[in-house]
Amino acid sequence: MRAIVIGGGATAALALRRIGADVTVYEAYEDPAGDVGAFVSLAANGLRAVDELGALAEVRAADVEIARQRMWSTGGTLLGDVARGRRESDELRSVTLLRGRLVAALRAAAVGAGARIVTGARLTGLDETADGVTVRLDDGGTDAADVVVAADGIWSTVRALLDPAAPVPQYAGLYCVSGVSRMDGVEPGVFNMTFARNGAFIHLAAGGEVWWSAQIAAPVEPARDGVAEAEWLARTAELYREEAVPSAVISATTRLHPTVLMHVVDPVPTWRSGRVVLIGDAAHPVGAGQGASMAIEDALALAAALQEVPAVPDALPLYEADRRPRITKVLGTAEDNRGAKKAGPVRRRLQAAMMRIFVPMFYEKATTWLYSYEPAKLAK
Repeated sequence: MRAIVIGGGATAALALRRIGADVTVYEAYEDPAGDVGAFVSLAANGLRAVDELGALAEVRAADVEIARQRMWSTGGTLLGDVARGRRESDELRSVTLLRGRLVAALRAAAVGAGARIVTGARLTGLDETADGVTVRLDDGGTDAADVVVAADGIWSTVRALLDPAAPVPQYAGLYCVSGVSRMDGVEPGVFNMTFARNGAFIHLAAGGEVWWSAQIAAPVEPARDGVAEAEWLARTAELYREEAVPSAVISATTRLHPTVLMHVVDPVPTWRSGRVVLIGDAAHPVGAGQGASMAIEDALALAAALQEVPAVPDALPLYEADRRPRITKVLGTAEDNRGAKKAGPVRRRLQAAMMRIFVPMFYEKATTWLYSYEPAKLAK
């Protein structure tokens, strides 16, 4: 079977190589450490999927292990202390790493498995027949395969080609300023989230640095063009000046990552045609710290369906039937999380009171379905 992956689909390439497919990835970005965001987390379910792909060692070489998550009120009151991205009994600990390092590690694993990765190439169109798919690229070239896997993210070109009426990304009412600080006193192995007045603030110790991210609530989409790093930093410092810990972290900043506007997409009705299929954010941008994990789970589920039913038009419905129920549930969780980060003063106080009760009594039971998931198994 010949497969083409469009976008940052190294995990899909790895999974497809595991079932013997000849795989080429066409990816727009040559530098995986470029403007693709700051840090990303992999929960226990995502790490089990990485392990099934045989790439756990590559990913763990670039990560920071995070055992605990602590949630704080705007006034610094501890609202909850839970296992981060896992059940308490899970041996795999959640990890956080720079997104560029994750992309680089997965690309290296895919190349090592025999996938071909072509960077600097963008898809412009595709032609599908009963026998295969031909993709057209922006350099005028073409390529053909039995299946095309679209891993081209929230702004997916393939999603619109499959369904011109597909929903498009909309500003989510949040933007993210993130950076790196140098300071003492931040406990290693803890993912700290403060539900601050102007949006959630995250910080963690990472190999002598402190990584931080301010997810700022703003009903109107802010302009990014022409705004210098110093201006973003000054704005963020002002918004968090009344929160002691976030303010201290921001004031110790040594560098910033590019500011990111956060977007959401309404549920995507069309995930596939006969030989073209969407995975990851192209099909379902989920957020909630699960975007990378869901994309990796998708890749394994797709490869497992193609392994079970080699006829592509028959395998793709199996993949969708397997993934849609879980994704629908994760999307609900993600929407709840966004609402919590945008809460006003009254709602924020109510949330804090509820969390002090809910977290110790019910958090693990409420999240077991997410973290206990076992990924699809592929033939060794």
